[in-house]
Amino acid sequence: MTTTATPSAPFRQDATVIALVGLAHAASHFGHLLLVAMFPVFIAEFSLSYAQLGFLTSVFFVVSGVGQAGAGFVVDRFGARPLLFLALALFALACVSASLATGYSALVFTAALAGLANATFHPVDFTILNQRVSAPRLGYAFSAHGLTGNLGWAAAPVFLTGVAALTDWRTAYWAAAALYGAILVLLLVYRDNLQTRVVRHAHGDKAGTGSALGFLRLSVVWWCFGFFMLSTMTLAVVQNFSVAILRTQYGVSLEAATFTLSAYMLSGAVGMFVGGIVAARTVQSDRVVAGAMLAGAVLLGLCGLGVLGATATMVVLALTGFAIGIGGPSRDMMIKRATPAGATGRVYGMVYSGLDVGFAIAPVVFGVWMDRGMYGATLLGAAFVLLLTVGAALAVGVRTPARA
Repeated sequence: MTTTATPSAPFRQDATVIALVGLAHAASHFGHLLLVAMFPVFIAEFSLSYAQLGFLTSVFFVVSGVGQAGAGFVVDRFGARPLLFLALALFALACVSASLATGYSALVFTAALAGLANATFHPVDFTILNQRVSAPRLGYAFSAHGLTGNLGWAAAPVFLTGVAALTDWRTAYWAAAALYGAILVLLLVYRDNLQTRVVRHAHGDKAGTGSALGFLRLSVVWWCFGFFMLSTMTLAVVQNFSVAILRTQYGVSLEAATFTLSAYMLSGAVGMFVGGIVAARTVQSDRVVAGAMLAGAVLLGLCGLGVLGATATMVVLALTGFAIGIGGPSRDMMIKRATPAGATGRVYGMVYSGLDVGFAIAPVVFGVWMDRGMYGATLLGAAFVLLLTVGAALAVGVRTPARA
């Protein structure tokens, strides 16, 4: 069985664990945009197309997805903490690799290295939270986890482009490597707060599913996987192409378009905060998630229709982040309730690999649309995919065992 912290654990103890895991999650999401934030630079430096840039993102998330599905088994067997430290070290190496890149092949290698670093974070994070945080505070823990992830997304373009503007883009990556090193040192200092117990099962009982792979026979796991894949495809479009769409379709400056992307991430973080309160007070997580995704799809669809002016489009796009963010903590509670006892690492690893699949597919597919000038259609396509997640969330709720 998975061990969960006692409900009577001191607030300070829970807060420390949540803060440390949140910092690690922010570092992971910072790494998602490690190359994306410099796409305009790479276009000028290496004469790359949108499809080539999208392929870099796909490499990152294909490696991450394959690694994440396996990382859950490793976490359940050996514990979460060692993998967390290794992941941060690999991200630092990826930053060094990016700083030394002289062509497209070097960028592909960097994307693969960063994807390997990213692979462990979700099974690691949720194993630590589920074991070390008191049950009554888990909703707030998931809220903080999602919020810090959004802050990592918001920080990456500001940090990298800011340092690049003051120095150059190669120095920006050296600075990012130093940042990862500092985070690793901090987590090493407070490593006792990140210790987890290895899952032990009686012979013939693997998390109540009959075998180590028995959870794969549960349809609810695959509906969770599908939810993550679809919802992430929409996010990938916003992260990779919203700046270019705002610039080409509405004539917005690079600074204003980049600020809008950061505003999307920051408003998503605010939505996560609000969503944490909702998640802690409701057991109908699937309905909360479905409502949030529906609202986000409508707002993003308005942006794609082109009926709004430049300023209104930027505002509505930022509000889309808020709407989707509200569903984040309830989404994590939804997955927790669908997870068999003792299989946290494996289930979260498999389910969250859907996130990587979505990130890998969307840039390639919609990158082709962008190269053909289908800017509005790209946003409409992303809105339609997000609409499909409403049905996926409700399907998870229907299939979640009553024991949850």
